[in-house]
Parts: sequence; C-alpha cells; structure tokens
Amino acid sequence: MLEDLTEKLERSLKKITGQGRLTETNISDTLREIRRVLLDADVNYKVAKQFIEDVKQKALGQEVITSVTPGQLITKIIHDELTKLMGGSNQALLLNPSGITVILMVGLQGSGKTTFSGKLAKHLSKLNRKVLLTACDIYRPAAIEQLKTLGEQINVPVFSIAGEKNAIKIAGDSIEYAKANGFNTVLVDTAGRLHVDEDLMNEVEEIKKKINPSETLFVVDSMTGQDAVNSAKAFHDKVDFSGIVLTKLDGDSRGGCALSIKAVVDEPIKFISLGEKLDSLEVFYPERLASRILGKGDIVSLVEKAQEQFDEKEAEQLEKKLMSNKFDFEDFLGQIKMLKRMGSLKSLMGMVPGMNKAIKNTDIDEKQLVRVESIIQSMTKLERGDPKLLNGSRRKRIANGSGNSIQDVNRLIKQYKEMQNMLKMFNKKGFNKKMNLKNMRLN
Repeated sequence: MLEDLTEKLERSLKKITGQGRLTETNISDTLREIRRVLLDADVNYKVAKQFIEDVKQKALGQEVITSVTPGQLITKIIHDELTKLMGGSNQALLLNPSGITVILMVGLQGSGKTTFSGKLAKHLSKLNRKVLLTACDIYRPAAIEQLKTLGEQINVPVFSIAGEKNAIKIAGDSIEYAKANGFNTVLVDTAGRLHVDEDLMNEVEEIKKKINPSETLFVVDSMTGQDAVNSAKAFHDKVDFSGIVLTKLDGDSRGGCALSIKAVVDEPIKFISLGEKLDSLEVFYPERLASRILGKGDIVSLVEKAQEQFDEKEAEQLEKKLMSNKFDFEDFLGQIKMLKRMGSLKSLMGMVPGMNKAIKNTDIDEKQLVRVESIIQSMTKLERGDPKLLNGSRRKRIANGSGNSIQDVNRLIKQYKEMQNMLKMFNKKGFNKKMNLKNMRLN
C-alpha cells in the first residue's frame, strides 16, 4: 500500500538527515523534492502547494534539541501535517442509538460499492447491529445476485423486489420492511453512475430524499487518483455525501487520492478497504495512515486486528501448553486459522515498522499457509495430538491426502520439532518464570 510514495518520501528526507541544524536552505531543498514527490503521486496541485507551505512554516525557526536530529524533527512535522491533511482524527460512523440507521452508498461504476456494502454489513454485525442490505442497483447485470451472495456469506438478509425497475421505490420499501421486522440498520447499495449522467444523478438524489439516510458514503477506487477527486467534488455538489470510503488501497502505490480528497471536498474519510476479503475493512485513522506513508508501520492497527481474533480462555490454554511443551499440531492449526482471518500476510507485515521497505517487490506466498493447513488437516486427530506417531507410511498418506509432496510434510514436521526443542530450552533455563505471557497479551 502506497509503496512508491513511501519510498520516494524516505529518499527525499535522507538529504536532511545528518545535518547539524535546520536552516532555510536545507528545509527549502528538502521540501522542493517532497513537493515533486507529491505531484508525481497525483496529489492535487493546490493541496500539495498548501501542504508544503504549512510544513515550511512549522519547520522554520524550530530548535533541534540534543536528542532529536533535523531529519527526525522534519519527519515529525510532515507526519503531523499529513495527519491534518487527511482529516486530523477519526470520524466515527453516525449510528442512531435508537430507531433505524440508514446508510446510503454512492459512487462511480466499478468503485466497489457492492463489496463494501457486504464488508460494512459484517463490520456492523460485529457491533451487534441487526443489519439489512438493500439491493438498488437495477442496471448492472447480476448486481443483486452479487449482493445476495455476500449476504449469505455473512448471514445478513438482502431486500430486493423481483422485476422492480424503480430504485427509489425499492429503497423506500426496504425502510418500511426494516421497521416491520426489527432491523435497526439498513445499508442501501446503489448503481454506479457517472457524475455527468444527469438522469442517474437525479435518481440517487431522489433516493436520498426518500430514505433520509444518517450517512451517505461516497465509495471511491483510490487507484484512480485525481479522477476520483474530481468525481468526488461533482458528487458532493449534487448529493452532499457525509463521508468517504477508499477502496482498493492495497493496490494503490501512489496515494494521490488518499492525500487530496479530504482537502478538496472537506468531508472525512471513514473507512479504507484493503482487498477482496469481507474482513479487509478498516476504520480510518489519519495518523495511522500518515505513519504508514512515512514507513513507520501501524502497530496499533495490527494489535487491533489480533484482538478481533483474540480469545482470552484460548490464550490461557495456549500459554499452559507452551510452558509445559505440549503445543501440538491441533494448536498449530488454530493459530494458522487466526492468522488467515487477520488478512493478507503482506498487509500485516506492512504494519510492522520498517517492513515496508523489506517486503517491497517481494512475492509473499500466501499459499504457504494454505499448504500447511492442508497437511495438518490430512492428519488424524490422534496424529495431530501426538506427532511422534508420524512414521514414514503415515507421512506418505498425509502427503497424498493433502496434495503435497512428502518433502513438504517432512519440512513441516522438522519445523515443528525445532520449535519444540526451542520451547524445551526456554523451559529448562527457566525463561517461563521470567517471561509471563500474560504481560504480552493484548489488553
């Protein structure tokens, strides 16, 4: 995510690193390069110009204290200004504590509204909201079926009217249905439309008047850069949306849309979407994305993702097994499933400070986890609990059953044994007494 922008900014900031103090000359030289980087990233020209001016004003006259280098100081200033540029702080989704919350999705064709609707439905279901999805995309072939498929995956019902060609009626009827059936949240998925299509823009305006949503979210493909920002302004003038959703941010290496859109339309970014999985949705925090852009990672989001999958009772059992050296393949399988639910490996590693550069242009094999999972699932329950039983014939059967080679099976068993030996060494040296896992838990 935003790899090119991160790399170019780091390269620009190197020029001031090692300087004894901040001067007007070295500040200007650095900011001239950063301005070029922002424009190359397709950041709006006026936004880039104002950003550079704001950073310059903050940097001039700053005292560099003994414990801070000029590079660290200007990086901190840029981080703060990036955070400010993208909204300053998190703006939560408006949810009515009583009565029905209605959220309307609008945007261009192909921006990912339908997939986002499914992701948001899952996110809100976790917050104990009773969600109804409404299918108002009557123009795209199979759009309604796509929403129904997503709804089935997350166990959220979808409201549609067979053969109905009036999206305004479908939206209005869905609200009445929700009221009659105890739903407190309605997510209305609409058709993609160009802002120059007057009829379709009038339609979405009428839908909004009919349902009076608590939130109207403009869903935008972040990879479209300035085109997305221009369309956002046109949509905002017509529909007056209240929040922005950036989709496909995992595929955006430039960052022009993310850095420009809030400044241009003056509405907050509320969510970012990172991939196709229904779990790959993040509440937007400007300071966290600013940290990622500067190559500093995002440990807070990583911890929160882990917390979503964290079960305290399971953790206590795992701790006991690790300390008594009874961690088996059944436990291993559970940890793999938890890791897969947290998202893609590359996305997770990108949240670790310093890892962006390390994994740039690296092909992280997501299939490796699937391979390990298939091998363990091909073991009997007895074999998972007692890996000593895994003789040659059993390994061959497991390899055949999982569709892997016997070398793959042997490699996994070897890694497991190495882990067991390491745990034995820790326990033997009394490390378990010094290192209480409870202190490592995600509080």
